[in-house]
Amino acid sequence: MTTVTSSEATSSGASLVIRRLCKSYVLDKPILRDIDLVFGERGITAVIGPSGAGKSTLIRCVNGLVSATSGEILFHGEDMTRLSGKRLREMRRRIGMVHQEYSLVERLSVMENLLTGRLGYVPAWRAWLRRFPPADIAQAYELLDAIGLGDFANRRADQLSGGQRQRVGIARALMQQPDLLLADEPTSSLDPKTSVEIVELMSNLASARGIPVIINIHNVDLAKRFASRIVGMSQGAIVFDGPPAALTEKHLADIYGGQSWI
Repeated sequence: MTTVTSSEATSSGASLVIRRLCKSYVLDKPILRDIDLVFGERGITAVIGPSGAGKSTLIRCVNGLVSATSGEILFHGEDMTRLSGKRLREMRRRIGMVHQEYSLVERLSVMENLLTGRLGYVPAWRAWLRRFPPADIAQAYELLDAIGLGDFANRRADQLSGGQRQRVGIARALMQQPDLLLADEPTSSLDPKTSVEIVELMSNLASARGIPVIINIHNVDLAKRFASRIVGMSQGAIVFDGPPAALTEKHLADIYGGQSWI
């Protein structure tokens, strides 16, 4: 298990440092318990654990959707837990998010959904009139080709399959040109074959752009296949942190509670 030291927290190779992070929705019932983690500037980290372990809360604390009870979240040296207003919005647009249920605007086209990833960078009047800069539109077309949906620019989002929607969700997150990509159970609604395709796509696109990825995922086999690092959580605490090859059945029993499911 990783313990964050002062030297690690200030090292140039760390894009995200989490120190003593705690979160409670109800007094004396912590969801996160003193989380210490350091994330580098590249690679995929898979966070595994049973439902209720705190995986989604951890992700949401990082991008500011949930406020931490205590602790620090240092993103490029700035403590996200202390930011507000304009500066918080500026930092959050540097963190891309791929959601479990896609979170697309159903009535909009695929292209329009992608361009919402640029809302933090263009004036409100441009967004309202849908007059995005040519460079943004060109980037959107490039990403559509990269995700295999080059012919779907004008298709409404509600006409897509689940796998296609998640591809659009990944492309929309990358439209932000983020420094960090978060994914919260991106394959939970997908069949096994499509799940592999989605994680592989996310891995390839992020790797090509040099973007570190933190992904919450229930599928241990997928985590071991694509992640360079696995973090195992149980009851709000980290009980494993290491490479996939080091993850044993004993570790899985510690993470998920018991041997019977293995």
